[in-house]
Amino acid sequence: MTTNSELTQRRIDAIPTGLSRHLDVFISRAENAELWDVEGNRYIDFASGIAVTNTGHRHPRVLAAVRAQLDSFTHTSFQTTPYASYVEVCERLNALVPGDFAKKTYLVSTGAEAVENAVKIARAATGRPAFVAFAGAFHGRTLMATTLTGKTTPYKYGFGPLVPDVFHVPFPSAYHGVSVEQSLAALDFLFRTSVHPERVAGIIVEPVQGEGGFNPAPPEFLQALRKVCDTHGILLIADEIQTGFGRTGRMFAIEHAGIAADLVTLAKGLGGGFPIAGVTGRADVMEKVPPGGVGGTFAGSPLSCAAALAVLDVIEEEGLVARAADIGSRIRTVLDGWQGSNAFAACIGDIRNLGSMAALELVHDRDGERPWPELTRLLTRKAAANGLVLLTCGVHGNVIRLLPPLTIPDAILDEGIAIMERSLHEALQELSVQ
Repeated sequence: MTTNSELTQRRIDAIPTGLSRHLDVFISRAENAELWDVEGNRYIDFASGIAVTNTGHRHPRVLAAVRAQLDSFTHTSFQTTPYASYVEVCERLNALVPGDFAKKTYLVSTGAEAVENAVKIARAATGRPAFVAFAGAFHGRTLMATTLTGKTTPYKYGFGPLVPDVFHVPFPSAYHGVSVEQSLAALDFLFRTSVHPERVAGIIVEPVQGEGGFNPAPPEFLQALRKVCDTHGILLIADEIQTGFGRTGRMFAIEHAGIAADLVTLAKGLGGGFPIAGVTGRADVMEKVPPGGVGGTFAGSPLSCAAALAVLDVIEEEGLVARAADIGSRIRTVLDGWQGSNAFAACIGDIRNLGSMAALELVHDRDGERPWPELTRLLTRKAAANGLVLLTCGVHGNVIRLLPPLTIPDAILDEGIAIMERSLHEALQELSVQ
């Protein structure tokens, strides 16, 4: 039998360290919200492949759609010899993405590629060069996406020079002492001191910051950004790559603010495990790009389009948007109880969620100024040893993010939360005796 340790050593020998290692566990099988490694160990999945398998691993509808497509063809390149499923995905997205205006969609393969293309589209539509993003943001690892990202290590340091004409302002976070008013004042100050708003093509924002710590943008903040963009002719770009497709209890997170963006970047949950991404935007904006200005050999793969159409059906027919809200409520109730308990009160600085994007921020002695990344990392290792996959995030690496599949049964959800509780006890005990 091949073991996890043997495969880990082979990975070390074959793959550079720049591709980070979270757990030295190699998966051989998956089903809905459960994983099994090469040694037969079972894990409950609270990561969902970083918010990709919202519809669970190997959903029967998704598998059936992809198998049927395999029997027809696997690749032609859409811009060479097109196929109907690409058009159908775009039509569905045009109808689903918020906005009472005509929309068009272009498909790509990854979230970072969607961000890069949104930037190109915004520049073509406005004739302007500059962009505003936010501290703590994550938009991908390609050059422009890296520049837009608001975290230096490991994403920016050593990779410069980056793209010019990109500016960052603080993202509002009540827990970290940044109010909506302060963030908007910083944006106004930026316009007065560093870049005139008439040079800005777009403001890109995650309705819930992902890598930055699962920080939800207050609705009034997104509404204010909409007004700023309208005032200055700037395009509002919503990065819904991690928040999209039901994850937050709405189909798209920006719906919580009751506004629409001019461009929306999409990926992750759309394909149910198959690589597909896209940009959906105002038709008049999308049409500013000349023929050939966007494209890609594998963009909108027939297999991924088949998967995406099945995913959208499953989300609707199984009520997964409402299920996301229910999962988030169940998680939040338990975490609030932990924060009020004697065992965990001192190490839980903040709990936040929007639907089933939930976060637990770990600190020393209730002090938000003293993040505890060591506890966070140890918790993920203890959880894995006990059969639960967790992810971390946050500028200080001290946030646990919870992303269970939206199809997870209540019994397995509760089992996973119980494992996390036991693992946190074990991690605190180990650190207290060191």
